[in-house]
Amino acid sequence: MNKAEVISSQLITELQSLGLRLEDDESTIGVRRGGAGPSDHKAVTIGGKTIMVPIATAGAVNSPFVADHPNDQGDSVIRLNGKNIASIAFPRQPRYYGLQTADGVPYSHIATLHAADVLATTVLQSCIRYSNRKKSCQFCAIGQSLDAGRTILRKTPEQLAEVARAAVELDGVKHMVITTGTPNLTDRGAAILCESARAVKAAVDLPIQGQCEPPDDDIWFERMKDAGIDSLGMHLEAVTPAVRNRIMPGKAGVPLERYMDAFDAAVTVFGRGEVSTYILAGLGDTVEAILSVSKQLIDKGVYPFVVPFIPITGTPLAHYPSPDPHFMQDILQPLGAMLKQAGLRSADMKAGCAKCGACSALSSYEA
Repeated sequence: MNKAEVISSQLITELQSLGLRLEDDESTIGVRRGGAGPSDHKAVTIGGKTIMVPIATAGAVNSPFVADHPNDQGDSVIRLNGKNIASIAFPRQPRYYGLQTADGVPYSHIATLHAADVLATTVLQSCIRYSNRKKSCQFCAIGQSLDAGRTILRKTPEQLAEVARAAVELDGVKHMVITTGTPNLTDRGAAILCESARAVKAAVDLPIQGQCEPPDDDIWFERMKDAGIDSLGMHLEAVTPAVRNRIMPGKAGVPLERYMDAFDAAVTVFGRGEVSTYILAGLGDTVEAILSVSKQLIDKGVYPFVVPFIPITGTPLAHYPSPDPHFMQDILQPLGAMLKQAGLRSADMKAGCAKCGACSALSSYEA
């Protein structure tokens, strides 16, 4: 890794941990608020790479990084201690956002653009645990965008197919993420993903990543694959039982052992490198714990997508501190080397969060 790449990786890591302050009201550049994530973030293109940076969070208010108001083309600069350190651009609103379904639902309420070319939707904007804070994931904001009227509770397969086709044709979307709140404790959302993916694939040739908790029966992996899902995400979020029990008391009912067995079964179906998991660094797991579990996952052919935890306004963890950039570097640098040695590259994935890579600097450490 040359010096320029090290600086770039370090800057991305710092921006994603510390956030970015804007000189004026962030509403002028369309910050994403609430929802399934990344929330309170904004897409920013820097050095030819589009990343998601926290802007509307409590921590970003005190960030040392400040962005000037963008010009008409969306171009701006980042300043640190009064000195310009990088040119950036805020991507323009996608064209498909201007459309709506025949029954009057804006396309942006059905699926949103993440980073530069990823279409993302939460098919079911609810979860069996969300209304009970003793059971819900303490970082979750899945109901916020619904309460604010920025989305709808249940996206139909027909709506998803219609929006996906438009996003490809109008905005050059390259792949799609279909996630869901957990609707039950059996298939845990796999059935919803199947019907959604089947409809999208019938309408447009678009690689899809499905995301859900491990279903109760491994047969669902074959069903999801047959429905048109190319890659699968099953997200651990935290890697040690103590942190999982504290941060996600309901979801922790699915033990780590079940996740590990499910990863093995899923890799058999989807293939090595096409199964991934989201790990939120900064919730209490140590560097050593995250790297140890990541090594186990890599050995299974699973990509551990480690991102900095960013608290979301309105959640129980709204004022929980984000991880220090040095903490993130201590994880991402050796993890990137582990991934490179194993031949697991985010760019080789067909679809998904890790392929997009906008929420973590990890892909830059793979190099």
